[in-house]
Amino acid sequence: MMLRSPRRLLGVLAAAAAAVTLFSSATTAGAVGSASAPTVSVARSVSAARTLATSTPVVFVHGYTGSASNWTTAKSVFQLNGWSNSSLFAYEYNSYGNNITNAQGLATYVDNVKARTGASKVAIVNHSMGGLVSQYYLKVLGGNTSVSHLASIAGANHGTTAAGACLVYATCQQMYPGSSFISAITSGDETPGTTRYASWYSACDGVILPYTSTKLDGATNNNVACQTHIGYLTDTVVLGQIARFVAS
Repeated sequence: MMLRSPRRLLGVLAAAAAAVTLFSSATTAGAVGSASAPTVSVARSVSAARTLATSTPVVFVHGYTGSASNWTTAKSVFQLNGWSNSSLFAYEYNSYGNNITNAQGLATYVDNVKARTGASKVAIVNHSMGGLVSQYYLKVLGGNTSVSHLASIAGANHGTTAAGACLVYATCQQMYPGSSFISAITSGDETPGTTRYASWYSACDGVILPYTSTKLDGATNNNVACQTHIGYLTDTVVLGQIARFVAS
């Protein structure tokens, strides 16, 4: 797997630095006279709202055969966007077991994160089969009451025919289009509760077949021009979009 260009990451850092400079300038200008005071007040309100948003813990959920290490770049991008490392968590599960069990494990994991951080809700960012685990937790197990935002990156939300290559495992049987598991998470409302949902999908995915399987009714579905299934994990542009979505 090839990493994204360091030049792109430097561009993200430069943009962040420019934004900080711009905000500092606006604050200084607002302090000059009383006529600018409302602008300062609004800026501080926006800053306070963003600080509150970035204090929301984020739980990353990997895909089939993945692990917590898949989220190294994502965690760095989220930290650049205001999160502390102590607010970023990665749930690991058994890729060869059963996604119902995996979703139940996610429910326990989220409860533990909430207890550890004191937060009332978390945000979930998933990839690939992690979409199935997340959707089952939010919809079937009622986890949407504990989730503020859900971002699905190339999620196998309506299944993928690529799972036909590993049907010996229950997780792959559940991931195949038309399975009873897929029916359970897609019938009726696909985006229940007050959770804000978004997905990122691409015709160049190559693993989620058809690639539109990721889209969720009721979500903000983002069509990425061309990105491979694994490439998302180091795509700092898309990951930056996701961080900003979670902070919204």
